Formats: sequence, structure tokens, C-alpha cells
Amino acid sequence: MALRHKGWECCFSCRSEIWIIFLYFCFIFNLASCQIRYSIPEEMKKGSLIGNVAQDLGLDLKRLRSGRARILTGESPQYADLKTDKGILVVNERMDREQLCGDVTPCSLSFELILENPIELHRVTLEILDINDHTPSFKNKNLNLEISESATLGTPFDLESAEDPDVGHNSLQNYVLTANEHFVLKQQSNMDGSIFAEMILQKPLDREMNPHLSLKLIAVDGGTPQKSGTVHIEITVLDANDNAPVFNQSVYRATLIENAPIGTYITTVNASDADAGPYGMVTYYFSNLKGGLADLFNIDVASGKISVTGKIDFEKDRKYELRVAAKDQGGLNNGSKLIIDVMDVNDNAPVINVMSFSSPVSEDALTGTTIAVINVKDSDSEKNGKITCSIDSKLPFKIQSSLTNYYNLLSDVVFDRETTSEYNITITATDSGSPPLSSATTLRLVISDVNDNAPIFTRKSYSAHVVENNEPGVSIFTVSARDVDWNQNARVSYLLEDTQVSGSPASTHVSINSETGVLYAARSFDYEQIKALQLVVKAQDGGSPPLSSNVSVKILIQDQNDNAPQVLYPVQTGGSLVAEMVPRSADVGYLVTKVVAVDVDSGQNAWLSYKLQKATDRALFEVGLQNGEIRTIRQVTDKDAVKQRLTVIVEDNGQPSRSATVIVNVAVADSFPEVLSEFTDFTHDKEYNDNLTFYLVLALAVVSFLFITCLVVIISVKIYRWRQSRILYHSSLPVIPYYPPRYSDTLGTGTLQHVYNYEVCRTTDSRKSDCKVGNAGSQNVLIMDPSSTGTMQRIQSEKSILDEPDSPLEVSSIRTTSHVVVQECLF
Repeated sequence: MALRHKGWECCFSCRSEIWIIFLYFCFIFNLASCQIRYSIPEEMKKGSLIGNVAQDLGLDLKRLRSGRARILTGESPQYADLKTDKGILVVNERMDREQLCGDVTPCSLSFELILENPIELHRVTLEILDINDHTPSFKNKNLNLEISESATLGTPFDLESAEDPDVGHNSLQNYVLTANEHFVLKQQSNMDGSIFAEMILQKPLDREMNPHLSLKLIAVDGGTPQKSGTVHIEITVLDANDNAPVFNQSVYRATLIENAPIGTYITTVNASDADAGPYGMVTYYFSNLKGGLADLFNIDVASGKISVTGKIDFEKDRKYELRVAAKDQGGLNNGSKLIIDVMDVNDNAPVINVMSFSSPVSEDALTGTTIAVINVKDSDSEKNGKITCSIDSKLPFKIQSSLTNYYNLLSDVVFDRETTSEYNITITATDSGSPPLSSATTLRLVISDVNDNAPIFTRKSYSAHVVENNEPGVSIFTVSARDVDWNQNARVSYLLEDTQVSGSPASTHVSINSETGVLYAARSFDYEQIKALQLVVKAQDGGSPPLSSNVSVKILIQDQNDNAPQVLYPVQTGGSLVAEMVPRSADVGYLVTKVVAVDVDSGQNAWLSYKLQKATDRALFEVGLQNGEIRTIRQVTDKDAVKQRLTVIVEDNGQPSRSATVIVNVAVADSFPEVLSEFTDFTHDKEYNDNLTFYLVLALAVVSFLFITCLVVIISVKIYRWRQSRILYHSSLPVIPYYPPRYSDTLGTGTLQHVYNYEVCRTTDSRKSDCKVGNAGSQNVLIMDPSSTGTMQRIQSEKSILDEPDSPLEVSSIRTTSHVVVQECLF
């Protein structure tokens, strides 16, 4: 049979004699919360099935295993066990309903089933059903009564009550008194539902006929099969005692504070007996005390004063019901009832149990993430058991209640590990008693890192200097970046971005240590080629995905004095005469010429100074220290030699300094023919002419040899190709002509690709003729001109023509070309 109504579902079934009542109720809060209830009989064997919790909660077995489903019982024993592989609850320990709950009905145990990832919390309640496993029993096997023979008809006699720990239908249901003619049995019920028996005298006793009576009182329960207990009643008939004690109240009520100290007065009962003498003396006692009540209370037998003798605990019993009896010396007795209400005292502080705690938590966790689930209990009642949970308001968390006595600790902001890497969260539970009691527990929450910060360089840009001509591999300087993340996410590696420096990759100039950020020179720098390096260094962390940042690095090359000055003018030539003419009429300060020099270094390394190192007549000329101008320092006379030779040294300002020398020939004359005869000896040299002729003949011999060799090779190739064609012709195979590269098959005139330039200078005097082999490029030659009083500059350019074929199928024409440049110099 199934009943469904507005989200409630109740199912009743019988499975292996186990009645299961399933109640399902879900809360949608921060986590899934459900309640389920099972009813099982007590005393089930370990491993017995309770219910299929996975099916009843709508969970599959994979979810139970992945969520690490487990049972939380707090400080209580675990009576049920979860089989995650089958999704069932089984008995873990034998459950004795009487031991667990005593007289309380219904008897139930509650525990929580928790799952993680995501967190789900379900409450499971087991109702322990009673079985008839106890027999009604009496404290004493024999009950001795003394009854006066004068006892009036209808007088009740209290009998000892039997105890049956079972409840409900299995508890004590009835008393049976063995058949006799004097007494009948009357049953009465207490307010708690328990019954007790009284014997009512229905026929007068006669001590002389029956001084002793033996009866049996049988207590019977309602179980199946029924169980019973027996007590033997031995009655001694006394002489006449006409009046029984009578209490002044049928019910007494008193109030007692829990934890009342031993000896605390509760109340006084009072009974009177109308008889005189010994029969009028009344004594008091407790009748039919259950369990441990005899250890809690005491009654003074003479005065009826009742006091505390044990510990009163509101959480165990909120009310006590005692049966008080009064008996005279004649054996007559009477009873009354005492009801004691216990008042609760705030004597129990809340107990905090952490059911689930997730640590560490990622710093990118969303707001509202469940950090922990806690259970708080207070054994007190009403306002003394009303609990309030709180945390420090400065912490970025909040507490919300979910199920009864359960609280969820939630995140209230987005975490930032770089600001706060961990939290100490103190949860305080306070009850509403007076004074309030509280307890606290501290959770240490660690925030795990996420790669959310890129490395940051210590500077916005870097600048460094390195001296040129450095050793390759020398350390230049260090860049440094810091990543505020943690562990692998903060591990910084340094890289060079792919940039170009003077047309080549930056990595050909410098390298960087990926771990330390130290920049090294990959080559020796030359200031005259590269004056500065502009680089981009990238710092990248080890996160996934990695984050990076760039910084600009400028390396300035510092100049060294590694270049000597170069003289641009006057040009020093080996074949042409260079001379400056000074007329004999020149005055003091006459500008003869100017030495022009440059130094490719920079700064003070390029500052040049000019000095006259050697001169034919030092008294005639001087050189400007800064400008290199050669001037006369006195009037030229006829006595001064026509041929003047000056050696000028040019020095830079480097440390150490470098220098260059230049020879300046000066002719002191008014006409060119006068100069010519004086300068003949050192302008051209016979040895020079002989050497030039030797090299020219040698070059012609080499060219001829190469020509003949190439001609032989070409003829050999022709013959080889002819023979191959004949072979292919007779073999009927297709003929594919082959043309060796750089050779001509027809109309070839040579194989040399060289260009030779010859320069011949002749005068009217054949002895002065000059022939030299010129190189490609340009030369500046100063020639003496008889029609001019100054100097003349001539630039000769030579060009080498190289014709190379692009395909082996083209006709290669390699020629030897000789350019002869003849210049006639008329003197």
C-alpha cells in the first residue's frame, strides 16, 4: 500500500518480519538534506538488513562511493552500518530497546548520513520496536503479610508490583491471584500507565481456623507467547486491629531542582491510625519503587519526611512518581502517591561536533561555498537548550542553520590567497540559559593558490653598459621579477623575446639564464658596428596556463680606443708622386696643405691632434695641433731646398693613444720643370719596375696554362659525348644531350673569367715609363702638372666583369678581357 500527498511519501511493507516505515522529506538549502525513518524490532542480529537507503533516498551506488558516504553518530555508539557497495543499512550492534530507552516510547535513534562533493546531509531515524523478550518479575520471591483478623471487609492490601521492561502490548498487562475464599484481586493504574494490584478482603479472617494463608500472585504480559512471573504471598492472621492508617492526602505533589544536593528536603507525608497503643503507631515506607529510585530518595520511617539521597538529573527523568505506604503495628497499611516534578537547571554546555570540513579551499571558490557542517547539541530543555552559533564578524564567513541542530559554515566573499593564505575560524555555540553556557571550536582553513597573478619586474625598464671587445659569455647584469602566487605558480622563468638587433636575432648577441635572469654576452661587441642593443625580456610563471609580463632592456656599448686614426689626405700612393708646391715668394703663415684624418672611435677616443714628427727643415714649417694645417713659419728664401719631406704624426686622445703617420712632400719652387728633376729619384724606382714586370709575365703564364687546360677538358668532353651518342644510337635508346655546367659546346673562345687592368704611364723619356697591375676599386693619385703651381687629384676606377651562365643548357662564353689604360704624361 502506498500513500502520496503533496510531496510526502509513506510506504509500508513487510520484509523478513521487519516493519519499515519510510518517511522522506527534503530541504533545499545550501546542500541537499533529507529525512528517512525506519522501524525495526530490537535484538536483531548483527548484519541484519534495515533498509535500502540508496533506493529510498533516490541515490545510485556510484554516488555513495564517490561521495564517501558515511554515518555520523557523534558521541553515541554506531548501531547501524552502511554498505556502500549495496546501498543498504544493516545492524552493526545488537539493540536492546529497554537498555536504550527504558520506559520511553516510542524508542528511536537518530544519526546522519553524509555525502561529499557536493555535500549532502540526510537524517536517518531508527524506531526500535519492542519484542517480548522479558518476563514479568517480582523483586522478592515471597511476600509476607500480617493481617488482623478484625480487618473489615473491603480493606485493600497493597501487593508488590511486578516489573516488565517491555513496553506496549508486551509489557505487564494483568495480575492473577490464586483462587481463595478470603481475597479478591483488584488492579489499578498509575498515571504513567503502569498497573499495580491490591487484595481486597471479601470474607472475614479467623485466626483460630486459619492462622496462615498461602497464595500466589501471577503477573502476565500481553506478548505472544505470553510470559509470566510469580510471587508467593504468605499471610499471617493477627489479632484484631480495627483501623488502618489513613493519609491526609491521596496524592502529594512536590517540586525539585535538578542537581539538588544530597539531603535536600522534598516533602513530608502524614498518615494517622485511630487505634490506640501499638496498633496506632504508624511507620512509613516506599512501596513498589522501580529501578534505581530507591537510590535517589529516602523516607523517614517515623516522621514520613522525604529527602534526596542521589543525583537528580532533569535530562534523564523529568518527573518521579512514588508510592508511599503507611503501616501500623497491627499490620494494617494504606498507600498514597507522591509526584515530584524536576525543574531544569542550565548545567550543560553545548557540545560541538564537526561533521565535515573541507580544507584547503581554492581561492577561486564561489561565494556561498560550504566550508564545514557542524552539529551542536545541548542536553538542557526549553530556553536552556536553545542554541545560537556565531563566528567573528570580521571573518569573511557566515553560519546558517540547516537541519535541526545542524549548521553550515559558508564563505561570504571571494578569497584572495595573496592577501590572506589561511583563516582560524572560531565557532562559538551559546545557549539561552541564565547564566548562559557556551563552548567553542576552532577550524584552520587553508586557501590553496590559483595562478591569478603574472610576474612583475622590479623596474619598469632596465639599462646597462658593457665595454666593447668584451669576452663572450661575460655577465652583463640581472633582471628580476616577482610573482606573488605560491609554489609552482610563483616559479619565474626568463626568456628573450624574438626581436631583431641590426638585422639579426637578439639571441645571437645576448643570452639569458632562465632561472636567475642573468644576461650574458653571446659575442664580442664592436662599438663601431653596434652602439646599443634594445631587447625585450619576458618573465613567465609556471602556472597552467602560464602568465607572463615583458620589460624593455637597453644595453649600451661603451667605446674603447681600438682604432687608430686614418689619414684621408694627403693620399699615400705607391706609384704616383704626391707633392705640394710652395712658391718662393710665400709669406709667413702660408697654407701649404692640410692633413685630414678621422678616427672611427667616439668621444675622446676620436679627438685627434697633429704633430710634426720629422722635417727636412723644421724652421720652415709647422703643423696645427688641432686642425692639421701645414703653414710656413718664416719667409721662404732662395737658400731653402726645393725638396722638402715632412713626416706628420696623428694621435687620438684614447688611453692608451693610437697614432698614424703621413709623409708630405713639399716642393719649394716657382715652376714645375724645376721641381721635376728634384723629385725623379724618389718617385719611381727601378726595382719597383722590375717587380711589376715579373708579376705581369707570371700572370700571363698562368692565364695561358689555364686556357690550354680548359681547352683539353672541353675536347675530352666532346669526344666522350660523341662516343655515348654512338652507343645510344646503336642501342635504339632515346638520346638526352648533356651539357656540363660552365662549359661551351660551340663557339667557345675560352674559360677564364678574370679581368685584368693594366695602367701604363709614359713620358717623353722612356726611362720614366711606368706599368702596373691595378686592382678593382678606386685609387686617388696626385700627379705633378707642369702647367700648374698646385696639385691635381685623379681618381681611376676599375671594374671586373664576371659573366656566369645560369643554366647548363646555355652557351657559356668565358673570355679573358684585358683593359689597358694608358695615360700619357707630358712633361
